[in-house]
Amino acid sequence: MEKIIASIITIGDELLIGQVIDTNSAWMSQELNKAGIWVRRRVAVGDEAESIRGALDQESAEASIILITGGLGPTADDITKPLLSAYFGGRMVVDEKALANVRHIFERVLQRPMIERNLQQAEVPDVCTVIQNKRGTAPGMWFEKDGRIYVSMPGVPHEMKGMMNDYVLPALRERFDLPFIAHRTILTAGIGESFLAEHIAAFESALPPSIRLAYLPNYGMVRLRLTARGDDPAGITEELEGRFHALKELVEEWMVADEDLTLQEAIGKLLTEKGRTMSTAESCTGGNIAHLITSVPGSSRYFKGSVVSYDNAVKERLLKVDPGTIGRSGAVSEEVVRQMINGVLPLMDTDLALAVSGIMGPDGGTTEKPVGTVWVAAGDRKKVITQKFQFRFDRQRNIELTSTFALNLLRKFILSEH
Repeated sequence: MEKIIASIITIGDELLIGQVIDTNSAWMSQELNKAGIWVRRRVAVGDEAESIRGALDQESAEASIILITGGLGPTADDITKPLLSAYFGGRMVVDEKALANVRHIFERVLQRPMIERNLQQAEVPDVCTVIQNKRGTAPGMWFEKDGRIYVSMPGVPHEMKGMMNDYVLPALRERFDLPFIAHRTILTAGIGESFLAEHIAAFESALPPSIRLAYLPNYGMVRLRLTARGDDPAGITEELEGRFHALKELVEEWMVADEDLTLQEAIGKLLTEKGRTMSTAESCTGGNIAHLITSVPGSSRYFKGSVVSYDNAVKERLLKVDPGTIGRSGAVSEEVVRQMINGVLPLMDTDLALAVSGIMGPDGGTTEKPVGTVWVAAGDRKKVITQKFQFRFDRQRNIELTSTFALNLLRKFILSEH
């Protein structure tokens, strides 16, 4: 089966200078991959006609599908639409459905008058198939030339995703004979990528050409993804499941989940299965752990709240940490995180709790407790376990790593319960 190749072009000066992070192309690549379409390249260009035309010429030389986001707004620097009209030899016309959509949004949703600039968003090249925007004012456009498909969509992520899901992906599946693709994922924690790769090197080298292994590291965790593709769904699935089972046995010691979950989702699943509730007492992470937990839909079933005890006075007043303990051992100590656990459990009335205290940097370290020193505690009213970590990175990465390792310690505690 012929490999279907796609390229993604994102347009906007704000992407090039780092003012806006390009999440569109990452999401589009994932969805195209799931559909069996190979993304050859992702290109970011500024709001310059010459750069955009150059990217279109270059990507169409190698790809059958070129997806474009950005430059469709009402301001002067949004030049994508007229440029595409000229590129494909068309002229600008008003699309009545798009115009009705713009009017509806301004009159009914925003309840404010339109100006001529807004009406221009309903103009499209007469050589395209219009993709109606159910989530905004700028329509998408589908072009075809020399056997290639070009799709231009807004840069606003939720508008682009709506068009991709409702129209673009179904149309691409209908147009192309795409291979069957299946993924299986394992989430690991507590082992570095290089050590993990060394541990499973023999397994990886023995994989057949139809199955690929990807390492996806992120803040103390490594996601292992097996991807199988081919023309025989039943055969491919059977082969993938066998290899996946073998991989699980190899990494069992560090495996957090045998499905595509985040660490916080895995913990939420555990808590839900056991009918347990939890809370956090955070110092150095400033509420980041609570943020991760509550980013999971339905977390209100098992998460009750957090005390961000950044100042020692808050530790003493709300969590009942003994001032003498802080004086003797310091706020970053095993004794303090144990007392934080004992304080937050009755305060939040939860079954389990997690506590962290550390020095994130760049200042505040000492010879005995350098920057990156962290104490973590997890437990219930009967038992508390603790662990000391020593990170060596910048402030933000230290916070992220502390959050990850703390959540993993809580996971281990939950699994150890009888």
